[in-house]
Amino acid sequence: MPRSDESAVRQFVTPPMNGVRASMARVYDSLLGGKDNYEADREVTRDVLGVFPEARQVAREHRRWLSRAVRYLAGRRGIDQFLDLGCGLPTEENVHEIAQRANPEARVVYVDVDPIVIAQGPALLEENDRTHFVAGDLGEPDILLAHPTLTRYLDWERPVALLQCLSLVYLGADRRPHEVVRRYVEALPAGSCVAMSHLLDPGDGGPVSALAREVAAVYEASSMTSVHFRAEAEIESYFDGLELVRPGLTRPSAWWPDGPRLNPPPESDRVVVVGVGVKR
Repeated sequence: MPRSDESAVRQFVTPPMNGVRASMARVYDSLLGGKDNYEADREVTRDVLGVFPEARQVAREHRRWLSRAVRYLAGRRGIDQFLDLGCGLPTEENVHEIAQRANPEARVVYVDVDPIVIAQGPALLEENDRTHFVAGDLGEPDILLAHPTLTRYLDWERPVALLQCLSLVYLGADRRPHEVVRRYVEALPAGSCVAMSHLLDPGDGGPVSALAREVAAVYEASSMTSVHFRAEAEIESYFDGLELVRPGLTRPSAWWPDGPRLNPPPESDRVVVVGVGVKR
């Protein structure tokens, strides 16, 4: 692990990390059955499951989509550089493991701001010298894009795969998520791709919209920062300047499935939408 990365990670951590405040990254870890979470996170998980019993299934389906998307980017698109913004906690089938299985030379830079992710992120660097971690705020693209780890380990003259997986849900309207995404897209070379997932509120008064608002209320009432569900049109606008890969913006289970489903997905999995866009 480079000393510069190590010192930067240490400086970014704000002790104590006592779990008093829940975090989306750790709640997601809890939903996936992980152990890197605190009681505050598990309490939020229980409350979410109370209004959204299929949440664990939807979280796993989202993780399977991420695996398929990375395989597509590293395999079919031949991209060997990945920037994972808001990467969350290490789990089974991390991005670098999937990408490097398709191409052992693939480089991955992970970015996150959660203190527990920052504390555990450096463990990813120990596996090989093509995986790196940055403690940073994805909502500050100009600062992050100038970070020495990104400028040193990613070649910005060649295609980069940018991953924004449930990471923009942290940014309220005051942080201008559309402008944040636009800044990253502008920095990407031609041939790059953006894989994105987001929480959806259709806003149509139907059951999925009602579910989205119930789940948002659970997060709002917790000790964690707000989580933002958005309309499909707004989420689709984040792909401005990109050509959406078929089938476009859709539920995770419908994006390039590995095979036919034996059982239909729950209607509630529409609360998450995913897509991959190509910069021409």
